Amino acid sequence: MNKGLAQWHEIMRSSDTKALFDLIHPDCVFWSPVVHTPQVGRDITFAYLSAATDVLSEGFEYTREIISGDHAVLEFTTTVDGIFVNGVDIITFSDNKILEFKVMVRPLKAINAVHGQMGEMLEKLKAASATH
Repeated sequence: MNKGLAQWHEIMRSSDTKALFDLIHPDCVFWSPVVHTPQVGRDITFAYLSAATDVLSEGFEYTREIISGDHAVLEFTTTVDGIFVNGVDIITFSDNKILEFKVMVRPLKAINAVHGQMGEMLEKLKAASATH
């Protein structure tokens, strides 16, 4: 298993945000299922992934993995606001750092629930960082 992918799995188990920041490549590109433009850079990717670890934590489980070299496709299930969420994380690593992270979610009801919760969490993170 790719060392970066092993670190990602450990971060998902531990919610270690320091390790998460260190795992993200400075030039990382994050593709959200609800934002039409790519989010570029370590800081914005960190914000999205930190929020996601909180929003998607209830019953989160990777159920399938397809790995090829520095690329991983990880299917997951979880629950948000009582709604079943099925999604896929598509991750590209470079030197064991996350270079690209793309999230796809289904069904539509789940996308709407994730969108609402992620928006709230990102606002909280933004407010918290503004006070520091």
